[in-house]
Amino acid sequence: MAAMPTEPTVSLAERKRLLVATELSEAALQLLALKGFDAVTVDEIAAAAGVSKRTFFRYFASKEDVVVRFLAGMGADIHAELSGRPAAEPPSRSLRHAVAVPLLACTDAHPDHADRALRVVRLILGTPALLARFLERQSAWQETLAAELARREGLDPAADLYPRLAAGTALVAFRTVLQRWSESGAAQDPLALLDRAFAVVGPALDAHDR
Repeated sequence: MAAMPTEPTVSLAERKRLLVATELSEAALQLLALKGFDAVTVDEIAAAAGVSKRTFFRYFASKEDVVVRFLAGMGADIHAELSGRPAAEPPSRSLRHAVAVPLLACTDAHPDHADRALRVVRLILGTPALLARFLERQSAWQETLAAELARREGLDPAADLYPRLAAGTALVAFRTVLQRWSESGAAQDPLALLDRAFAVVGPALDAHDR
């Protein structure tokens, strides 16, 4: 009998590194969201996470880098969800599920989790430097989602306009929902808002020749 494949093992040191990075990221995001981006120092972030300033700079180049990496993880989650959707699923449905992934934290049943998510969203949308990085990251997400859509639909991303337009449309819908949810003070259900947004853009996403 052939040996069963084994999953890659993560060393104890790597697990510890990931844990410290996660704790640092969470402490930084919450302090920045509570006090404002310009008001928080790296020393305060390190103290809140229970590490030294030197340790902070071992993981992040700056306060802004914390948010940039957070956004990079968000983009990776969206792409992973799109890649895993059924091949025969309409593009609008696949894209809706993909961009819904970051919104799930906004619908957490625990009030503290939803409150933290709201603070982070308001931080990013309300800080010009971070909003610029958010839009920059979305441009990168658009390219990776367009490549995945082209693969799924059997299209040439260099010649066909559809993949990039469809990816961009889905991301505009995502950003619009985040803005509306933030402006409502989390009073509106972000997934319900997303359904309304895709009811508008979905027909266009599914209109191309498959």
